Amino acid sequence: MITNDAQPAVSPAHPMAHPANPATARGPVGDRDARLPGILVAGARRIGFELRGYFRTPDAVFFTFLFPLVMLGIFGVAFQASGEVGVRADGTGGVTMAAYYLPGMAAAGLLLIGVQNLATDIARERSDGWLRRLGGTPLSPVSYFIGKIGMILITALAQLVLLIAFAVVAFQVELPTEPELWLRLAWLFGLGIVAMALLGVALSALPRSSRSATAVILPVVLLLQFISGVYLQFSMLPEWLQQVAGLFPLKWLAQGMRSVFLPEHFELQELGESWDLGWVAVNLGVWLVVGLVLSLLTFRWQRRS
Repeated sequence: MITNDAQPAVSPAHPMAHPANPATARGPVGDRDARLPGILVAGARRIGFELRGYFRTPDAVFFTFLFPLVMLGIFGVAFQASGEVGVRADGTGGVTMAAYYLPGMAAAGLLLIGVQNLATDIARERSDGWLRRLGGTPLSPVSYFIGKIGMILITALAQLVLLIAFAVVAFQVELPTEPELWLRLAWLFGLGIVAMALLGVALSALPRSSRSATAVILPVVLLLQFISGVYLQFSMLPEWLQQVAGLFPLKWLAQGMRSVFLPEHFELQELGESWDLGWVAVNLGVWLVVGLVLSLLTFRWQRRS
């Protein structure tokens, strides 16, 4: 059994240094079921705590927030001389490699922030005893997760805006002009980040300690990126591997992103020669429900022996 007798010192800058709404922290533990406005206020305050804690952790910022930008820059520069991809027989319709990789990096960003960041963060907080302390305060679990999900939504949106701006400025990537494509991006982002965040909460139950969190979660995240059309052109993968990738949400999110940023004729390169946006929504919705159920079943304030 893993033990952790020595409790870490609480830094004033750490989100856990302010575990509860000051207005409710003076009440007894039994007051956790406070009225809804108090829960929402405490949750809103925790968003600020979580954001400060996140951006004060350089490794988390690099490997989850900035990593897609770095990879887009590497691929855009490395394959700049290889010409355009997806050129039709008449020589039109091609896009640069930077434009081709943009949708995959946008989808990967939601995976990194929603799954990798949240799973490792909660696993570390549980292992180091922060969640046990929160479990003994009036802070509602709802307020705790409002803080986490709020932080994830804000950082994911900021990352997506920064990624698109970087693609336009650095590689002159042309953005879609049709309003319906931007509306499609909006629902893909909303459905995708909520599904990824809930899966991150569920996945946080797997690591046995804070030291093993990265070792457990990173291989899962990395493998999904390679088989889901993020780092490799999805149409170049064997059909059986494309079908395996179809069992997981990242493949569908990346496919939806490609339908936003790539010309229409690129859908012929998909497995069913179509964007299949209906199935994209269904699969992301199913994984959202799966993540929610697993989160409710597995989340604990304290780690298991």
